[in-house]
Amino acid sequence: MKTILIIGGGITGLSAIYELHKWKKANRSDVKLILAEASDKLGGKIRTAKKTGFIMEEGADSIVARKENVMPFIEELGIEEEVVYNATGRSYLYTDGELKPIPADAVFGIPTSIESLAKTTLVSAEGKVEALKDFYTKNESFTVHDSIGDFLVYFLGKEFVEKQIAPVLSGVYSGKLSDLTIASTLPYVFEYKEQYGSIIKGLEANKDRYLSKNEKKFLSFKNGLSTLIQAIEDRLEDVDILKNKQASQIVKANNRYQVTFSDGETIETDYVVLSIPHNAAKSLLNQADLKTEFAQLQTSSLISVYIGFDIPDQQLPLAGTGFIAPNSDELSCNACTWTSRKWDHTTSKGNLLVRLFYKSSHPSFEVIKDMNKTELLQVALADIQKSLGINAEPVTSVVTSWSDNMPTYMITHPNTVRAIERKLAEICPGVLLAGCSYYGVGIPDCIENGKETAEKIINML
Repeated sequence: MKTILIIGGGITGLSAIYELHKWKKANRSDVKLILAEASDKLGGKIRTAKKTGFIMEEGADSIVARKENVMPFIEELGIEEEVVYNATGRSYLYTDGELKPIPADAVFGIPTSIESLAKTTLVSAEGKVEALKDFYTKNESFTVHDSIGDFLVYFLGKEFVEKQIAPVLSGVYSGKLSDLTIASTLPYVFEYKEQYGSIIKGLEANKDRYLSKNEKKFLSFKNGLSTLIQAIEDRLEDVDILKNKQASQIVKANNRYQVTFSDGETIETDYVVLSIPHNAAKSLLNQADLKTEFAQLQTSSLISVYIGFDIPDQQLPLAGTGFIAPNSDELSCNACTWTSRKWDHTTSKGNLLVRLFYKSSHPSFEVIKDMNKTELLQVALADIQKSLGINAEPVTSVVTSWSDNMPTYMITHPNTVRAIERKLAEICPGVLLAGCSYYGVGIPDCIENGKETAEKIINML
């Protein structure tokens, strides 16, 4: 009888064990399936907190709806009736002491027409003129493996990128744009430049794909994203789920592996999936031949602060769903989501719920990163007062720190991952890496990665 051990009970590990469990039942296999999770609950960065009439997501807050694998998976789990979609609304940038609208007809801040470029209030006349070079400058050197920041600056100009595009993109992707590849962020802007000779023309020709007003872009569940985690766990009736089970060492023994846990227990297994952050995987494997490659993988930090108020949502100063703050000394936060406005299900009484994000890319992060939760709450309240003019006392709050736990895909990331995969296959065949440290940070990407990892093991079997 073969044994398969998944280490890490986040969405990737759960997706992998779910697919293996389906295969086991369909083929009446006697394979033994084990899932080990270091904490007392499954879900990883998917955590739903419920307090004082509010629903708050401590990690990821939604799932991109347009990904093709999302709804079939939800329907297979039987939770499609629980799905809710985001409300649409204007997004803003907090700059020069006020909230300024991000052009509604822009994609990640990139204009989709000459009119969109001309009407923005975020960029000077000189910056707009410089951006026109996109229409007449050919791409003669860039590939999809080059920097998205360098690419956009070259064709749209430094000011337009710094004042309108970078703040928006940085709200989605961790790290500096100069360190991120086109392929890992916006590969279609490269395709449009090649096909139409202009990024703006390409977006204009395809704007319905990105700017459809009726499009349901993000989804969650009536009782929060943990609904997805619980639905998967409920279907794993023939899996040994071990919680509060911290793996501490992996040792190759003949053609199998001995995995030792912090409680002293050892499990022998034929296959191991490391669906855990890369630093944890490096420590577990303890292979000198892999340390150089693992060291090239980068992470960043994020602090999330939810604050709920006993005041109506309507006290927000503008119609919209939140703002982004460029890295400056005006505010300490990088962004603020007006959660009760964006997600109706998060507030039972229609009261105001906001979420602020503090990233290690911000100049103020060095000062606030070691603060306790009470101090962080005061920083967040000061940002709310300055940006929204709201001075009310909170009735609830949730502060979550993801220290050095947010993957950052540098330009070298794809090559680094391939190098680790090659060496790992030689040193420890049967040990596979999975998860957002390597293969994509969105929930749909993690679900797909888990499925693909399970299929690799099934093929080995």
